[in-house]
Amino acid sequence: MSKPSPTEQVTSHITKMETETAQTMQAIREAILETDNEIGEHIKWNSPAFYYTGEMKEFDAKEYKRDLVVYNLRKNGDVILVFPTGATINDTTGILEGNYTDGRRMVTIKNKADLDVKKQALQTVIKQWLSLIEK
Repeated sequence: MSKPSPTEQVTSHITKMETETAQTMQAIREAILETDNEIGEHIKWNSPAFYYTGEMKEFDAKEYKRDLVVYNLRKNGDVILVFPTGATINDTTGILEGNYTDGRRMVTIKNKADLDVKKQALQTVIKQWLSLIEK
């Protein structure tokens, strides 16, 4: 039996969640993937993660330049979207939270209704991040 594809692994991960959390995670997934056709998905750090699939200049893997965003689930069901290099984004929307010295920034999505409110800003921030990629 062959190993599931990265997309199948993400689907499997999400379907194991409690129903409302799974619905929120799936809606976020769709919002991220529809932002740009060069965004891929896989499981990284035991969570769904999204990354740039296109050509890039060489870089140190520890810089996480290809990694866009990874899910981090809270016990209360909130989905925290962690942008490992979020500090590099000129966030004109104000959606990015935190001021971590390692460059991370976060977005908290409480449920699908919260995503509906934040979706446009989330997609704007993703496009801003993509515009910074050194190709």
